[in-house]
Amino acid sequence: MAKTVKKLTRSQMVSLPSVAKQLNRRVAAYARVSTGSEQQQSSIEAQQDYYIKLIDFRLDWTFAGLYIDDGVSGTRTEHREGFNQMIQDALAGKIDLIVTKSISRFARNTVDSLSTIRLLKEHGVEIFFEKENIWTFDSKGELMLTILSSVAQEESRSISENITWGKRKRFADGEYAVAYGRFLGYDRGMIINQTEAVIIKKIYFLFLLGMSSYQISSLLTEQGVPTPGGKKNWSHGVIASILSNEKYKGDALIQKHYTVDFISKKQKKNEGELPKYYVTGGHEAIIPPLLHEYVQMERNRRMAYKHGRYSGVHPFLGRIVCENCGAAYRYSSWHSTTYNDRVWECSSRWRGQKCGNCHIYDKQFQILLRQVMATAVAQKPYVPSAIRKILQELPGMTANRYERITEALRRLPNKIQFSQSDAIIAIKTIHIGRQRTMKVTFLDDTEIIIDIPQFSPRRSQ
Repeated sequence: MAKTVKKLTRSQMVSLPSVAKQLNRRVAAYARVSTGSEQQQSSIEAQQDYYIKLIDFRLDWTFAGLYIDDGVSGTRTEHREGFNQMIQDALAGKIDLIVTKSISRFARNTVDSLSTIRLLKEHGVEIFFEKENIWTFDSKGELMLTILSSVAQEESRSISENITWGKRKRFADGEYAVAYGRFLGYDRGMIINQTEAVIIKKIYFLFLLGMSSYQISSLLTEQGVPTPGGKKNWSHGVIASILSNEKYKGDALIQKHYTVDFISKKQKKNEGELPKYYVTGGHEAIIPPLLHEYVQMERNRRMAYKHGRYSGVHPFLGRIVCENCGAAYRYSSWHSTTYNDRVWECSSRWRGQKCGNCHIYDKQFQILLRQVMATAVAQKPYVPSAIRKILQELPGMTANRYERITEALRRLPNKIQFSQSDAIIAIKTIHIGRQRTMKVTFLDDTEIIIDIPQFSPRRSQ
């Protein structure tokens, strides 16, 4: 039988199923703005009203939904909820055509734009870009989309580079800002929030009294204090970040992190790739600089603790060192079933070289601490400079209270009952000698050596 070709009339073409489907297309619209400003809000409302009217006006179109992303960048698709929901609905067969304002509104990333368009095309879903007048089912659409998507991406790159240049120029001029919504202690403009500042001071003071970051986080959680992010449970990482943040002493280290590229917007720690800037006294301090520096010294000491992780069991853990072998003294329990005595002993006593240096009962240690502090004042007719500065900057220290303490230290050096917190803050290290001596080094490098007498915990009770 010979092959024949028949030309169809218009009425015959309309009866074809594929064309009939085109005459009643389910059409969805997509709109996006990149910021949440008031001007952009009016823009999104205008787009919404426009697309609803446009789709209703066409008799061959059926409204299939309006998808909106408000205040979201177009360089990546993973955070665009409206966009991703639209793609899911299209792949599920709920949409035949997507109408959007322009290629740049759809996506500013060439790879994302083309891969999404091709995926939808495979599932029979077309996209119409109004500004460029491109239909993706058109044979020339692929080439035009590739070119115009690249242009949109380069435009986004140019905008990003201009913004980045402006930020870095402000950094070089010493201007900075923080995410105030998650920054405890300050309100916008780096104005101290007095209610939150109390929490910051409490964290620093608890740390100085020997508590670890884990213990402080547990305590704040138990007390129901909200975290910087408004959550109930504190983590030790948040505490460590607060303790190390230089902004609490009135300074600011600028450009700690930077954005790797404008598409991924991934943040990376600045390890010398870009210059950093340090601003001193840029805003009012919550924690006095001297106290902040001492906290950093204490943090470094604890992190360098050689005998396991610092636990916060005792504030002098890691500060008492054996002069015989160089190991730190540990805080342990002897005769726990009889009179439950706590004792300080060299951590090498029962392992390694089995150091034979003397031990000290904690009850005796507390007595010796008071003697050392009294001796420190007795040797000088004034309060040692390190102690004086730290006393002045302690949280809750008023002028009257400071005068009373210093006057008492000057007049009655041998009768003053020092609290353990005074010794914790003033003393740097304690060395225990093999000849039963205790050498105490203060923060101002003043040294005092006293003998360790024989001691019976039972007789002291």
